Amino acid sequence: MNITIKHLRAFASVADVQSFHLAAQRLNVTAGAISLLVRDLERMVGFALFDRTTRRVALSKAGRDFLPAAQLALRHVQAAEMAAHDVRNRATGVVRVAAPLIVAHAMLPAAMAAYRKCHPRVLVRPTDCTVENLVHFVEDDRADLAIGPDRPTGEQVERISLYESPWVLWCSPGHPLAKRKTLTWSNLKGQSVVAAGRDYETCVAEATQRRSDADRFVPTYVVDNITTALGIASSGLGVTLSPMYVGLVALPMGLVMKHVEGPEIVRDFCIYRSRVRTETPAVSAFAEFLQAYLSEHRLRPAPERSRGPRAGTPSRMQFARSARA
Repeated sequence: MNITIKHLRAFASVADVQSFHLAAQRLNVTAGAISLLVRDLERMVGFALFDRTTRRVALSKAGRDFLPAAQLALRHVQAAEMAAHDVRNRATGVVRVAAPLIVAHAMLPAAMAAYRKCHPRVLVRPTDCTVENLVHFVEDDRADLAIGPDRPTGEQVERISLYESPWVLWCSPGHPLAKRKTLTWSNLKGQSVVAAGRDYETCVAEATQRRSDADRFVPTYVVDNITTALGIASSGLGVTLSPMYVGLVALPMGLVMKHVEGPEIVRDFCIYRSRVRTETPAVSAFAEFLQAYLSEHRLRPAPERSRGPRAGTPSRMQFARSARA
């Protein structure tokens, strides 16, 4: 049998209005087309669906038994059509987003809440990952999107830079460095510095190794998570360094943010998308929303920030652009 949706709609419409003519008007076709569809369906199922007289059309006993199954099939088709409409119009779907712990804690939930107000049937599933694994999560299809600081990418992942986030120093209000108007890397020599994770090693340690001995310093503490480093700094036991976007967590802890110059080390905050997989409409829509939302709600530099470089020293050092491969 090759029963089609047209067959079932014609049958259900005639059964509902008990008239080939009225069913044809409802479906916007001719009465002859409706009659042909019903006869074709009767041929396929092997029994008469209607008892026909010159005055009326009524369901046969077999037709009454068959009608619920036909109506159920039509409801499933209608549900499929509605689901396709929702997917096409980005109204439903699942979006998996990978982010480092600090981003998943301080940025992503607010973005998810804002998006849900307009798209309540889109489910955004956050996934914690390390900065080093941002690209791998998208490559391995463990996430549809990833957000966080810039990382080198290959051919399979696209990196979109949203904004620059310079590395800054965090210290307690009572720390001696909190009172300085300007800071250079040489001011950190002899201080208790808390280094957090490989991100520090890749950016700050690598950059300062290329500087003079006066600009080099050795961390007192090395921890895996930036939240641990912020906690140590807030207790006054030391200072820590991170990109400025970490201020969404550091500032509520009462920490003071200080810019370090000569040179300034800058990260790009990025969103990562797959180049090799076709995104669902829901993923594409949330990615577009995230780009605008995160750019608008980023932590911006203070107005009094000094931009003057030291004599003979480059004013900025952008890790992001040196790492793109």
